[in-house]
Amino acid sequence: MADDFDIHSLAQYLHLMPHQVARLADRGKLPGRKVAGQWRFSRAEIHHWFEQRIGLADEDELVDVEGVLSRSRNAEEPEQVILAEMLPVEAIAIPLAARTRNAVFHAMIELATRTGWLWEPQKMLEAVMARERIYPTALDNGVALLHPRRPMPAILGEAFLALGCTTTGIPFGEGLGGLTDVFFLICSVTDRGHLRTLARLSRVLAAPGFLQALREVRSPQEAHRLIAETEKSLSRP
Repeated sequence: MADDFDIHSLAQYLHLMPHQVARLADRGKLPGRKVAGQWRFSRAEIHHWFEQRIGLADEDELVDVEGVLSRSRNAEEPEQVILAEMLPVEAIAIPLAARTRNAVFHAMIELATRTGWLWEPQKMLEAVMARERIYPTALDNGVALLHPRRPMPAILGEAFLALGCTTTGIPFGEGLGGLTDVFFLICSVTDRGHLRTLARLSRVLAAPGFLQALREVRSPQEAHRLIAETEKSLSRP
C-alpha cells in the first residue's frame, strides 16, 4: 500500500531511531511484513499496536507516549490536546439510555450528531461497528473507547469526543468478559490527532479516583467539570 510505513518513516513517526524500529520488527514486537527483503508496516496495524501500548501503559509510560506524540506533531497541530475543549456538554449523556450493545452504538452516534460536527452519522455508525468486530475497544476497567479504524475527516467538521455512562454495566467486549458502563466516542480527523487524544484520555482515565467519581456524577455538566479538573491536575509530558 502506498501509505504503508518503511523503517525510516516509521522511525520518524514513533520518534525512534531506524535501528530501534528494525530491532523491534526483527523480534516480532512490531506488526510488519517483509517485501523484497524490506520491512513494510501497515498504518492500520501500527495504529492498533500503538493503541494497545497506550491501553496497557502505566502513568509514567503514558506521559512518555504523550510527549513523543507532542514533539513530533505538525506545525498546525495544537501544542497540547485538551479533552475538555473537545467534549461539548451536549455530547455527554448522564445516563446514556442504552441497555444493549447495539443500542450503545446508536445512542453514541446520536450524541455525536448533536454537536453538528458529524455530517454523515450512518457512515460513522457503520465504521465504528466494523472496528469493534475487528478489535473490541472495551477495557478491563469498564470503559470502551469507540472509534472507527481510521480517522474520517471527510464527514467531520472537527475532531471531538462524546461520552455516555449507562446506569448498569453492559456486556460489550464480545466474549471478553466483564461489563462496560462508560463509553467514549473518539472522532478524529488525523491519525496522529487520534493517538494524541487516546494518550491524553488514557491518562485521565488512569488518574486516581477519576472513574469512581465519573460513575457518581448526575449530570453532563458535572461530568464535564470533573474531566476538566482532572485534566488540569495532570503533569505536562
